[in-house]
Amino acid sequence: MIDRASPDDMVSLASDMQVGAIVVLERDPGDVESLLADRIRTVPRLRRRLIRTPFGCGRPVWIDDAEFDITRHVHRMVCPASGDETALLNIASSLVIRPLPHSSPLWSATLVTGLAEERAALILVFHHVLSDGIGGLAVLANLVDGAPPTETVPFPAVAPSRRELAKDAWKTRLRLPRRDSFAGLRWPSRGARCSLNQSTGPRRQQTIARASVSRLQAAAHRCGGTVNDALLTAVTGALGTVLIGRGDHVNELVVSIPVSTRRSTTASHLGNSTGVMPVALPTGGDHWSRLSRIAAITRSHKKSVRSATPIFRVLKGLGAAGWFMNHQRLVHTFVTNVHGPDHPMRLAGTSVVGLTPLSATTGNVTVAFAALSYADTFTITVVADPDHVPDLLVLTEALQAELDLLS
Repeated sequence: MIDRASPDDMVSLASDMQVGAIVVLERDPGDVESLLADRIRTVPRLRRRLIRTPFGCGRPVWIDDAEFDITRHVHRMVCPASGDETALLNIASSLVIRPLPHSSPLWSATLVTGLAEERAALILVFHHVLSDGIGGLAVLANLVDGAPPTETVPFPAVAPSRRELAKDAWKTRLRLPRRDSFAGLRWPSRGARCSLNQSTGPRRQQTIARASVSRLQAAAHRCGGTVNDALLTAVTGALGTVLIGRGDHVNELVVSIPVSTRRSTTASHLGNSTGVMPVALPTGGDHWSRLSRIAAITRSHKKSVRSATPIFRVLKGLGAAGWFMNHQRLVHTFVTNVHGPDHPMRLAGTSVVGLTPLSATTGNVTVAFAALSYADTFTITVVADPDHVPDLLVLTEALQAELDLLS
């Protein structure tokens, strides 16, 4: 089979964004390099490179890296200073913005030891073109203990010929449903000008807020909403507080929410399959009334979720995709939320005591939010360009306060 990048993958490739997770472990798991070398055999894309095809042969394809070497992807380091969460986040921030070489599989794993309470952490980073959040969870499920047995195939497989690529490309063109229509995509009016939209630099800083999944769920149900609505309520409230402190008075913020078009996938079928739901959400009012309003707004927009691929194709055809992403003022921030494992996990016999999502802001957006649940813990990572968000700690404290009010 030819493993070809999908139209949604091409959007992720163009954004050149890297994502990942911090897997916090109760103790040092030992020889993690050998462990991962064995377990990634069940995740084909972790040993594949993405290559461009000859003219007329369609989108890029993933091929087995015949020179794959696990030592190029798995690393070790000792956490400096106090070994606390802030020090760990600083390491993770530097790793998630370090470009992965496109000449090899697009992922890395770094085991960090020397953490407080003798804990360790495995920082996983991959290019977004490799997979979306649902696929990332499928990869993690194959790396931790107790993964179901999966049939592996001979490695490396022979790369497809030009003739095979051309034939598959034409079949793909005939088979794929047309998605070049903007019909049904409801985009709010241009967002109000404020300090959230500025060209981002190379640096990123990440902070964390946490809440109980079950308590957020109970609060959301009280107002006819979901956990994601509760997250949006906390985010808009916190941003509203910070913007007032900056002298920006914005009644509504346009939030871009990626929505997965699949409920699950396997480690053999990764890639991106997401739509976009841009919504204008209120920043003011008490948290309960704001939650009720946001729940009603997101309900009314769920039928309008559409792929961003058609818009990207038009911009790319005009040669304006990069310029648009770096100058857009349609969206103030991004909020992603992935439902993680409901039950505790183990890696090499060591308990996984925490999961933290990693992301990076792109597209003229100075701060974004990524949420990931694990058991009953809901972890929200605030990722920002520190040169444009000097009040990041104030924002994080405001977000935690909003979460506490809801839970």
